[in-house]
Amino acid sequence: MTQANGQISAAPTASQIGTRVWSYAGVLKDDGLSYMAYVEQLTFLLFLKMADELTKPPYNQPNRIPKGKDDNGKAFDCDWPSLLKLDGAELYAHYRRVLTALSGQKGLLGTIFKEAECKIKDPAKLRRLIVDLIDRERWLSLDLDVKGVIYEELLSRSAAESTGGAGQYFTPRPIIQAVVDVMRPEPDDTIIDPAAGTGGFLTMAYESVLRRHDKEMDRDEKRRIRESLVVAQELVPETARLCAMNLYLHGITGGKDENATPVISGKSSLDTPPSKQYSMVLTNPPFGKKQSLKTVNEEGDLDSEDEVVVRQDFWVSTANKQLNFVQHIFNLLKVGGRAAVVVPDNVLFEGGPGQKIRDQLMKQCDVHTLLRLPTGIFYKPGVKANVLFFDRKPPQEKPWTSRLWVYDLRTNKHFTLKQNAIKRSDFDEFVDLFKAGGGGAIHKRKATWSEAKPDGRWRCFEYEDLLKRDKLSLDLFWIKDESLEDSASLPDPDVLAAEIVEDLQDALEQFTGIAGALAGAGIKRLRDAES
Repeated sequence: MTQANGQISAAPTASQIGTRVWSYAGVLKDDGLSYMAYVEQLTFLLFLKMADELTKPPYNQPNRIPKGKDDNGKAFDCDWPSLLKLDGAELYAHYRRVLTALSGQKGLLGTIFKEAECKIKDPAKLRRLIVDLIDRERWLSLDLDVKGVIYEELLSRSAAESTGGAGQYFTPRPIIQAVVDVMRPEPDDTIIDPAAGTGGFLTMAYESVLRRHDKEMDRDEKRRIRESLVVAQELVPETARLCAMNLYLHGITGGKDENATPVISGKSSLDTPPSKQYSMVLTNPPFGKKQSLKTVNEEGDLDSEDEVVVRQDFWVSTANKQLNFVQHIFNLLKVGGRAAVVVPDNVLFEGGPGQKIRDQLMKQCDVHTLLRLPTGIFYKPGVKANVLFFDRKPPQEKPWTSRLWVYDLRTNKHFTLKQNAIKRSDFDEFVDLFKAGGGGAIHKRKATWSEAKPDGRWRCFEYEDLLKRDKLSLDLFWIKDESLEDSASLPDPDVLAAEIVEDLQDALEQFTGIAGALAGAGIKRLRDAES
C-alpha cells in the first residue's frame, strides 16, 4: 500500500483488518442491526468484491456474477462495480434488487444469497461499508489463512454477542483444533459435518491436511481436496450461508462446476438415510433435547408435541435429537470410518432409547475415547458436553468395543469466556495421550490414573465393567471434586446460576412432557367414551 509521501506502508495484518471490520458493527448496531446480521451483510458484499477481483489481473477470469432482470424484463448488473457507482437511495434500491436476483441462483451463489435481504436501512452507512471498509482492501491478495482468521473471528464475536439461537452453539476454536489434531485427516479422506454450523470443523480439517501434506501434493491433488475433501450440511439458511462463505474464504469450493457447492442446505440431516457414506465425521450437533412439531389447535393456541424420528436404518425411534444424531452419524460412516462427536451429558447416561443406542454403538463400533469437556467454554453457560470418538467396524458377533479411555478435563477445571478462556494448550496432555500408541494401537496407551495417583485424568474402563453400570452409563468420573468441600473453589456465580437454571428447565421439560402425555391420555379416554 502506497502512502501520500510515496513510501510503501506495510500491508495490514489480519488483526488490524478484523478490528476495523468489527468496529463498524458498533456503528450499525445503533441502527438496530444485530452482530450476526452485520456478518451476514459482510458475507454478501465480500463475495461480490472477491468475485470482481477475480476478473482482474493476475486472475483474468470471466465475470461469474449473473445479471438480474427487473419487472419489465430489462437486464441489470449485479456485480461489484454496479454498487460502487451509485449512492444514496439509488444504491439502497439497487442493492436490494441485487440480493433478490442472486437469491434464486444455484450452487455456491444460491447457498450464500438464499433469502438474502438488505438489513442496512441507512444508504449513507451502506455506502461507507462498501467504499471505505470493503473496497479499500484487495481481499484475494490476502493469504487464505488471513481471510479465514478474519472471518472466523467475526463469527466467534457474533456468537459471543448472541448466545441463543435454535440450540446452536458456536464450537470454541481450541476444541476444534484439539479434535482435528488427534483425528489427523488425510488427503484421501472424505469428511462430513452433518450439523456444520459455520463450518469450523471442516475448515480446520482442510487446513490440517494442507499443512501436513502440502509439499507432497501436486496441483491436481490440491484441486481435488478443495473440491471433494469436505461436505457440510446445515438446516438453517442463514447459518448455511455463513458456512459457505467461511469455506470459500479458506479455498474450499466443493467442485469446479459453477453450480457446485460444499454446503447442503435447506433440509435436516435426520430426515432421510444418507445417500453416501464418508470416512470421517466431525460434528457438534445442536443441543436441544427434543424435536417438536408445532401445530395450532382448534382454539387457536400453539401446541407442541414430540416428533419421533422413524428411520429403517436407526436402531431406536426417539424424539431426542442428540440420540438421533448419534445413530445418523453411525450410518454416515463407511466401514473403517472414524467419528468425533460433541455430545451433551444426557447422551451418556439417558436410559431407554439412550441405553439401547449405546449398547449397539459399542457392539458395532470401537468406542474407544471420551473427552469430558469443562464447563464455561461454550457461549451458553453451564453446558456440559463431551467429545465421543468411535470407529465403525465390519459386522461380527463379538462386540468391537474392548475398552473405553476417558480423559477428564472437567473436574476441578474452571474456565470463563473472557477472563480465563480455554486455550489449545489446555488440551496438550489429552492430545499427547490420545496419540500414544497410534497407528492402530490405541489400546496400548498408558493411563495416568492409578490408585496411587487418584488425580490422574486419563483412565481406562474395560467393556465388561461398563456392561455392569446402571443403564450402561458412560458418564464416568473419579477425581474428587474440590468444589464440594471447599467453597473457595466454587465456579463463578453466573456459571452456578446457569447450571441451576438449566437443571430446573430440564426438570420442567420432563414434567411438562409427563403432564401432556397424561392429559392426552385423558382426552383420548373421554373421546372413546363419547363415541
